[in-house]
Amino acid sequence: MGIEGPFWRAITVYRVASLAYAALFVLGAGGYARPVVSWSVIGVMAVWTVATLALYPAARRVPLLAADLLVTVACLLATPYAQSPADAAAGVMPLTATWVAGPVLAYGVAGGRRAGAVAAAVVSAADLWLRGGSGVELASLQVNGAVLLFLAGVVVGHVARLAREAEERMRRAVLMEAAGRERERLARGIHDSVLQVLALVQRRGAELGGEAAELGRLAGEQEAALRALVQAPPITRAPELAPTGLRGRLRPAFAARGTRAERRTGAGAAPEPRTEPYAEPYADLRDLLRPYGTARVTVSAPATPLPLPAATAREVAAAVGAVLDNVVRHCPEGTRAWILAEEDDDAVVVTIRDDGPGIPDGRLEQAAREGRMGVARSIRGRVTDLGGTAAVISSPSGTEIELSVPAGERGEGGGRPWRRA
Repeated sequence: MGIEGPFWRAITVYRVASLAYAALFVLGAGGYARPVVSWSVIGVMAVWTVATLALYPAARRVPLLAADLLVTVACLLATPYAQSPADAAAGVMPLTATWVAGPVLAYGVAGGRRAGAVAAAVVSAADLWLRGGSGVELASLQVNGAVLLFLAGVVVGHVARLAREAEERMRRAVLMEAAGRERERLARGIHDSVLQVLALVQRRGAELGGEAAELGRLAGEQEAALRALVQAPPITRAPELAPTGLRGRLRPAFAARGTRAERRTGAGAAPEPRTEPYAEPYADLRDLLRPYGTARVTVSAPATPLPLPAATAREVAAAVGAVLDNVVRHCPEGTRAWILAEEDDDAVVVTIRDDGPGIPDGRLEQAAREGRMGVARSIRGRVTDLGGTAAVISSPSGTEIELSVPAGERGEGGGRPWRRA
């Protein structure tokens, strides 16, 4: 029953109290003109009140809600059979009194403000038709009851919906906290056992050389991947925010560098990166860059999010993937690379540096003339289309490429338009 429990208990109290009020009203009026009919209707109302106490909220399905509304309207329309024409002409309260608001409240809790408004419209229409058919002029009809019914249905329905959403958010927060604690517990166990063993295998393999060195290298790759996994925050993957294309083959290229044919086909593509459940259309660039991290690629980013429009973040991540692809293709075996992402005033800057032999003078221009447009289009073209800049600095000790893109509009008070969903 959850957060709706107090609502249903309040409706139960209201039904019982309004039933007692209607009974006292009939008793004070001496049963009206036809006491048998009056008390029979009160009896039906009492039976249905008890039935709703037993059926709500476990069976709050459409048939029960429809039956609730039907019984209430029927009891309301039975008023002319109990009251005299003089009572109706004098504007005496209907036989059901305030009991008719029960299904309106039930509809609001079960279906929200729209359902509450629909139930209020049905009951109000029956009440106004009853008063109009009793000889009361339309201009003098009292609509206070109808207005109160609408307000009750809409307000209670809206509050019930907000309560359900709050309960769901609380449930998710509890689950995320529990998952975070479990993740920390597992991370401690992994650090004390698996990571230390992999680090030992890597070190001893490098010392022994030969095939042992290859095993040590593989152990180092797995250590880096596992360390990145346990150090990442507990986050939930969001769809359609991950870079595609070259990113899929870059991680296996660095993690298990095999033949050139395998690197070109992209065997062993990495899983989709994770992103926090932030509201579209923004994405955290850090989460799109983390999958590039391996034993030979170090990804460094600030502790705070780097929000960018989702499309911009994907393009920047793809440009970074193109840079790493060039490192894989054109640098010697064992070349390391570093990715640094940071925010600089109104721009997000991503710097990719490697310790390769550098780019010879005029090589980029020659590649463009030969039709190889990797740097010109995949890197500079992407960033330029985003309104940013791409700078390439190369020397015999390595190459550094700096990608800078606008950080987007800021919200009120200078804050970034970044919110959780």
